[in-house]
Amino acid sequence: MDFSKAVWVLGLGCLVGGGLAGCSAGPEGACTAGAEGCECVEGTNGSLCLDGLTCLSGRCVDPNAASEPGSGQDNNMTSPDGGGGQDKPEPNWDAYFADDPPPMQCNEDGSVTTPTDVPGGTPDCPDDKNREGCPCSDIGESAACWPGKRIHRDRGICMDGVTTCERYGEFGGRWGPCENAVLPVQGVEFGPQACRCFSEGRWDIDNLSPCFISYGDGTTWSVSTFQNSSGQAQCPTSPGTKAPPTPEPGKPWSTNRLKVDCEGDFELCYVIRAGDFDNPSASDCIVGKSCTQDWYGTRDAVQELPALGAWAGTDPACAKAFANNGGYGEMTVKGLSVECDDISDNGDAYVFNRVKYCSLSCAQNPGQAGCEQCMTGGSGTF
Repeated sequence: MDFSKAVWVLGLGCLVGGGLAGCSAGPEGACTAGAEGCECVEGTNGSLCLDGLTCLSGRCVDPNAASEPGSGQDNNMTSPDGGGGQDKPEPNWDAYFADDPPPMQCNEDGSVTTPTDVPGGTPDCPDDKNREGCPCSDIGESAACWPGKRIHRDRGICMDGVTTCERYGEFGGRWGPCENAVLPVQGVEFGPQACRCFSEGRWDIDNLSPCFISYGDGTTWSVSTFQNSSGQAQCPTSPGTKAPPTPEPGKPWSTNRLKVDCEGDFELCYVIRAGDFDNPSASDCIVGKSCTQDWYGTRDAVQELPALGAWAGTDPACAKAFANNGGYGEMTVKGLSVECDDISDNGDAYVFNRVKYCSLSCAQNPGQAGCEQCMTGGSGTF
């Protein structure tokens, strides 16, 4: 994932002999655009401005660019108090969003649309972020601020900070520091700390129980259970006298529901593997697998998904290994968010939770020691 920061520039002074002076690279004493502590007077000492800059209201400005943070002017070169000024061309939108574009929109019908509402302001000071040092008009006003990338905003652990409009000389106000904003953790690609779509939520599955059937030839096979009228897991009533067994006709494996932090089209799969829960491996054999896919329409809302379908195992050696030594379940997701963010692990299904299975003896004797927390259903919080 790209965690690079958008580049923006504030006018800065530099220390000379321990004091703040309006200096810059170039002719000694010359002023850069918007340099703090460096004033010019129109018509008298405009030469203090570097070549190509114009003295305007005591500040050196670039007549061919939008105003800088703290200049007290908006991108149309008008003062916050409503004073007049010269019209300026609209920003170049390609350059505006080159490093931090507003997300595209991937819709339920498969179409892809571009954002129609772009933030106002300038590339350095977009209106949707309230960046520190950028112009503001209501001194003392507090507002939400975001110093990170738009795609991470309000995802996972990420949250806006709060900034306050501070007085800035005679030129109006500028936004102060963005306090208490929470940004993504550098280097983290998955989970809440990554602040991407599908980084925080919960998948509830009412029935996670497999059924194991042993046949006269000495083989053990796995097959899905089904939920009876009381919601309890049961093995198929007529699995067949010969392997492989048949799931209960017309019955899905389990009902399920999802709550997640973004909209999108997601395929969720539950995979049962024989192996060590504490040392899982992609090579651990599969006892059974069932998937569901749907458009998730409202972020942070609980949505019932299509039922996980019945399944029949195809590997009797794997079923016997699980029956004898136990195993675990994996919750995976693969899809595309409404913001066209790929939800996967480098193209493979992303495992966002694992479930440890109890000993099969707990099914026959749930009151025995070690079976207190065992149940037929489960959920994955991520």
